[in-house]
Amino acid sequence: MTQQLALITGASRGLGAALAEALAPTHHIVAVARTTGALEELDDRVKAKGGAATLAPMDITVADAMATLCRGIHDRWGKLDLWIHTAIHAAPLTPANFIAPKDWQKSVDINTTATSVLIPYVAPLLGAEGKAVFFDDPQAGQKFFSTYGATKAAQIAMAQSWQAETARTGPKVEILTPAPMPTALRGRFFPGEDRSALATTHEEAARLLPEILAR
Repeated sequence: MTQQLALITGASRGLGAALAEALAPTHHIVAVARTTGALEELDDRVKAKGGAATLAPMDITVADAMATLCRGIHDRWGKLDLWIHTAIHAAPLTPANFIAPKDWQKSVDINTTATSVLIPYVAPLLGAEGKAVFFDDPQAGQKFFSTYGATKAAQIAMAQSWQAETARTGPKVEILTPAPMPTALRGRFFPGEDRSALATTHEEAARLLPEILAR
């Protein structure tokens, strides 16, 4: 296979889906998300752009599923060129003294623990030449963002450590900060916001793509 291979975790909607479409002309997309219907719709859009996708309707919090996925990538293609990690859980905004244990645990499982599992699984597939991309959302310390902010900050801290550890050896680890977009996640945080002033996910994907593909 001469076409490059991109794994996108959290590919069914938002920035992950937009990046899958943007990469379709140059990359075979391995699209991971829990929602089968949304992945099938993404597959149609990828095909419309002349690309191809392998759909993986999986839950990233299930370590055995992620091990099976990565083993399958190894057995079929031998390596990955790019990993884009956009999967995230947006817990309801709440004062710190009203954090719900179930919301906290789900946020830890998706935003933090899954990342700690995926990095060791994906790193050997990326080797020295591949690239991993994470997306910061610096809400930590803001009012009512304690659950989301803490678990997202922990994810980025892991990515920063991996970035420093692999600076000379690879794979390259990139941490980008997207502009605000009218995603479902942002809608839950800012329900009354004027969304017309925000960049669309496709506009932001086009802006970020040169950084993602740069060596």
